[in-house]
Amino acid sequence: MTDQGFSVTPPVVKARLSRDDWVMRAFIVGIGLWLVVTLLLPLYAMLSKSVQSKDGTFTGLANYIEYFSTPALFNSINNSFFIAITSTIITISLASVFAFVLARSSIPFKGFFKGAALLPLLAPSLLPGISFVYLFGRQGVLKDLLGDASIYGPIGIIMGEVFYTFPHALMILIAAFSIADARLYEAAQVLRTGRIRTFFTVTLPGIKYGLISAIFVVFTLVITDFGIPKVIGGQYNVLATDIYKQVIGQQNFEMGAVVSVVLLIPAVVAFAVDRFVQRKQVAMLTARAVPYEPKPHFWLDSVFFIYCVVISAMIIGIIGMAGYASFVTFWPYNLELSLNNYNFDVMDGGGWASFYNSLKMATYTAIFGTIIIFTGAYMVEKAKGFKAIRGVIQFLCMIPMAVPGMVLGLAYIFFFNHPDNPLGFIYGTMPILVIVTIAHFYTVSHLTSMTALKQMDPEFETVSASLKVPFFRTFLKVTVPVCLPAILDISIYLFVNAMTTVSAVIFLYSTDTSLASIAALNMDDAGDVAPAAAMCMVIVATSATVRLIHALLSRGLQLKTQAWRKR
Repeated sequence: MTDQGFSVTPPVVKARLSRDDWVMRAFIVGIGLWLVVTLLLPLYAMLSKSVQSKDGTFTGLANYIEYFSTPALFNSINNSFFIAITSTIITISLASVFAFVLARSSIPFKGFFKGAALLPLLAPSLLPGISFVYLFGRQGVLKDLLGDASIYGPIGIIMGEVFYTFPHALMILIAAFSIADARLYEAAQVLRTGRIRTFFTVTLPGIKYGLISAIFVVFTLVITDFGIPKVIGGQYNVLATDIYKQVIGQQNFEMGAVVSVVLLIPAVVAFAVDRFVQRKQVAMLTARAVPYEPKPHFWLDSVFFIYCVVISAMIIGIIGMAGYASFVTFWPYNLELSLNNYNFDVMDGGGWASFYNSLKMATYTAIFGTIIIFTGAYMVEKAKGFKAIRGVIQFLCMIPMAVPGMVLGLAYIFFFNHPDNPLGFIYGTMPILVIVTIAHFYTVSHLTSMTALKQMDPEFETVSASLKVPFFRTFLKVTVPVCLPAILDISIYLFVNAMTTVSAVIFLYSTDTSLASIAALNMDDAGDVAPAAAMCMVIVATSATVRLIHALLSRGLQLKTQAWRKR
């Protein structure tokens, strides 16, 4: 439009916010407050504690100077990095070959091998340490294989960490190897390119982002793990066990906070680098790509099959050793099988009540965690406007991935146990265990929710709004049924991790809320190694049973709610 030769810009009309918009914004603010209270404020309390003296006065960097000037404490940094780097190299090497075989070969029984490789996910990190004691300890069945070396120290820790982190790396690498364009391999074959050169020019570039991600995931898991070094580390100190010794052994909370900050730094750096690399990732599979179908090769498939058999046998053997030891009457003098070790109520450190507490805590975590995380992700993804606040909340949702469990648990002590905190009444109760577990495993569940929600067309909400249908009805009638597979995955992920977690809850339980994993740790400390193995096997059996029930229920529910996918 023009007016006497001058152009006139039409006024910008802002859409009026509806009641649903205001309600969704209120939900977003609520999720933001939840993340602030369960993450930021506890971490701030821990950082503040690290620069205070025992009487609460500000000391600046005095505690850090004391830490770095104490050789016994400072050496833990070198030990932690040595264990993390060595374990990462071994794990990634083994998992890469295993993933390549499952994705790019024609061997039989792939489903069995994959299932066996993922078994460690069902066990607490204490289990491999206990199993290696029975295998390679002073009275172990294979103690002669180590010669003069001792399993109690770096050798045992590395072996345990490889077992513990193998399935985490495998899942990432299988996803990376599964995406391949057959045309590239056909071109390499036409050009008579050798297998080795094809691997370095086609295969490796195609999986590099997944490989880098797996490296940083394994590194972070190892450097922050507490269970394995605690059980089999002996006098070989690492950062995670130093936090435990400073807090539980010496009641030196200020130094425990300092060690927590030191442990937090490499975890944050590894996470930041991983996120940066993932942002650089580009699509490796285009619409014109041809799916890669592995061709049978007798000799290679035979070698690959043997490799998978060996790895699977080792994983099953490690779990099986703990299971066998849990039934032995008195190792190694009376090898008769009995259920004596499962009589937890007469053992030091825990009883069957601890197992029931774990079941309750895991159930509460799965139910409330799934509701909170999926609802929060929905609000962040589907709400209109409020872009800055939604961006901040999205950032807050990523923080738990970079925070080690022990650091978060110690931060909860400083925050929730403070006399001026009105929420202090939940300290030592079941709710705080549920809250810290949800906070600890928030990121993966949030990313799963966001992935599922992004697959839904925004037109669902637009049509609902035009028909004046309340957003919560659309959420319950459309979004939840469509995203049900992801919701079920989140629930089982939270349940299994709640059953197996140790580090995040080690500082927060009371005599009435002791958990199965904590009971296993306490029994091991008290010298009841076989009962500790028995408790770990109860956790494994429970996690496996719940996963099986979850799979059956998921199949039934998906047949009712996901029929539209087959049309």
